[in-house]
Amino acid sequence: MRLLLFSILAVTAFAQDQPIPYSHKQHLAMGLKCSFCHENVDPGEMMGIPDGKKCMTCHSAVKTDSPHIQKLTALAKRPNGVPWVRVYQIPSYVMFSHRTHTQAGNTCETCHGPVAQREQIKKETDISMGGCMSCHTAKKAPNECTSCHEEKK
Repeated sequence: MRLLLFSILAVTAFAQDQPIPYSHKQHLAMGLKCSFCHENVDPGEMMGIPDGKKCMTCHSAVKTDSPHIQKLTALAKRPNGVPWVRVYQIPSYVMFSHRTHTQAGNTCETCHGPVAQREQIKKETDISMGGCMSCHTAKKAPNECTSCHEEKK
């Protein structure tokens, strides 16, 4: 019961306010792919969160009169870039590879929900231990402890 309650709470999170409004729906409708902004550099465990310089690839010429783009332009010039608020966070004690999951046929939507339909992103899927184990069971993927956790020596 406790794991079920935690899993339900893990999914019912609210959308995070971001420093600049960003519509995944609008950007994906223009033909951008997730990997354009969220790069998966070697070794492939993490998907990157784009810095302002990536945004400025287009927005140095697109919608430059928008107050939000003007704010983006200023933030992109800062050493730390845009302070995006992370929506999904995998605990440090979990070994997780985005590349392994995408090479196994999973899409971004598998874990992050229908991102292309969302103006604002919030946690929509259960990425708790129980949620991951349920997915692994359904997809007949390895579900041993050492699949996701380092074995203590």
